[in-house]
Amino acid sequence: MKTLKTVMAVAVGALALSLNGAPGAEFGFSRAAAQDAVRKEVGTPLTEASRLVKSGKFREALAKLRDAEAVGGRTAGENNAIEGVRFSAAMGAGDADTMARSYDALKGKLSGAQQLQYMEAIAGTYLRGGNAAKTLDWAGRYFAAGGSSASVKQMQQQAQFRSGDMTAVLKETLAEVHADEKAGRTPSQDKLNILLYAAQKKGDAATESYAVERLLNHYPRKELWAQVLGSLQGKKGFASRFALDVYRLQLATGNLKTADDYMEMAQLAAQAGYPDEGKKVVEQGLAANLLGQGAEGARHKRLLDLMVKKSNEARAGAAGAEKAANDAKTGDELVKLGLSRVFAGDKAGGLKLVDAGIAKGNFTRVDDTKLYQGLAYYNAGETAKAQSAWRGVKGTDGSGELARLWLVQSRSKR
Repeated sequence: MKTLKTVMAVAVGALALSLNGAPGAEFGFSRAAAQDAVRKEVGTPLTEASRLVKSGKFREALAKLRDAEAVGGRTAGENNAIEGVRFSAAMGAGDADTMARSYDALKGKLSGAQQLQYMEAIAGTYLRGGNAAKTLDWAGRYFAAGGSSASVKQMQQQAQFRSGDMTAVLKETLAEVHADEKAGRTPSQDKLNILLYAAQKKGDAATESYAVERLLNHYPRKELWAQVLGSLQGKKGFASRFALDVYRLQLATGNLKTADDYMEMAQLAAQAGYPDEGKKVVEQGLAANLLGQGAEGARHKRLLDLMVKKSNEARAGAAGAEKAANDAKTGDELVKLGLSRVFAGDKAGGLKLVDAGIAKGNFTRVDDTKLYQGLAYYNAGETAKAQSAWRGVKGTDGSGELARLWLVQSRSKR
């Protein structure tokens, strides 16, 4: 870390002193405090300690300083020089407690900026030593003194993680993300990952969804989609009727991975009244060489034949299905039939039915209907209208989360 090296350089620089020099000035102390000369009996072991620090022999340097301390009647300048060397040697040795004591002895001689450098070095050394509590203490002192280093903020967050203080991590990281967005900045991936982790540890579902959506918006990865979608159905309150919808998002994000996934999705689509969607799924599985291979290959092809048969039956019964949907008391059946027609390739006709169903209203589950309205528009290439529909889905049974994920997915395809 650059700041820590700077602190060590300042301290070691004071050791390049003549036996009758004024080392305090080289530490950045005040001019008045730098006037005390270092006598030879103090300066000789101090210079040797300096050489040991420069050669990386930090423990030996700390031991050598005891020779300088053994000299009686030391002046303030001599004590300052000893503490400066001790701070540098202790930092190299990873001895944060000794650094802290030296800092306390030197504090009155350091400028405000130098105090911040020294506090940052102490916090960093405590963190590397695994002492989260002391890291948090010194990071807190640093910020209380007016410091604003991103490195110290990162130390603070790491220490909070190690101490298990997810409440503080969650609050502070969320505030930082909000500040970034308010200023028109994209939050960093690391920051959003920290927010996601903290939200998961705290069981804060709302913030977890917030973090996931921003990660997928700004840093979309197939693996993250897999993680999010893989855990979706296990969430409390997520309705089992959305199993096909989870598969739909997995297919859209490249996360439908096995022959069983393709088979299950195709069968669910056909059972739900979308045989043409099921047919396309099987065809994609065959094209990806996940279906049609090995001992199950013949079974996969029989499934395709079944999907083709059901698709033909749907076309043959199109007029009757449309009449039944129009006669229904709710608009649900029209929306469902319209989505099915879109999957079959009749985009204009399908959307006309969807619009008629929305106008009819009286839905069994209004959020489900809006979710599928958006899906119909999206598959018909009307992305803006799809997004408008999805933004209106507020359900807490899984429909709202699915709609938000489709919004993210649709934006990534622009």
